[in-house]
Amino acid sequence: MPVRPLSRRHLLFGSAALVPLLAGRASAFGEKSRFIPAVARHGGRWDARLSGLRRISWEVQRRTSVEVLPDARPFALSSPEIFEYPFLYLGADGGFPPFSTAEVENLRRYLTFGGFLLADANDGSDGDGFDASFRREIARVLPRSPLTPVPSTHVVFKSFFLLDSAPGRVLNKPQLEAASVGKRAAVMYSQNDLAGAWSRGELGDYEFDVTPGGEPQRELAVRLGINLCMYALCLDYKDDAVHLPLILNKRR
Repeated sequence: MPVRPLSRRHLLFGSAALVPLLAGRASAFGEKSRFIPAVARHGGRWDARLSGLRRISWEVQRRTSVEVLPDARPFALSSPEIFEYPFLYLGADGGFPPFSTAEVENLRRYLTFGGFLLADANDGSDGDGFDASFRREIARVLPRSPLTPVPSTHVVFKSFFLLDSAPGRVLNKPQLEAASVGKRAAVMYSQNDLAGAWSRGELGDYEFDVTPGGEPQRELAVRLGINLCMYALCLDYKDDAVHLPLILNKRR
């Protein structure tokens, strides 16, 4: 029977006063009740990994009980529509210009109201490119919540699969980083191009080689992506509740 936890979608809707908080099936919201990644449009190359976002949605549908629409919906960061999506992806193959004041304020509200942002350095940069641009902008959005390393004990590494690493298309940094709002990691950041490991071309072949670990590393990147999606959809109580039988069986 599918697990029906209190979702961040409900939290977003309630906090933003968009619709009443519902305790029943998520299908009451119609199409938007299904998991659909939102993608942040910005002044850089924001659309470099759309196929990867669609692919990870399909993997969530294939491997979990979550209802999914395998799509990726782009929105301006200033759009009120992002509040309808609990998972927002921000990536670029290179640097990008500063956000406008309206974009900064809207993204801050989104994260404060319960939204989750996955930032992903498609260029695998460190100190320049996407990395420099993202660190500059997230410091504007959440000035009191600096990025810090995510420990291997964090719930994101056990929200569905049991993991102890955070690889992507590359493995430049062994850890994710996070910016927290209260006790919740509202932002997680990978410098390893997670979506690059998920991306497939029109013929179904993977678009990019994965280094240095090849296909086993790609599988770990997919599992991490599923964990991140599950983390975005659920509150932190799943640290000791969601998928507990599955986790216990794997630990045995």
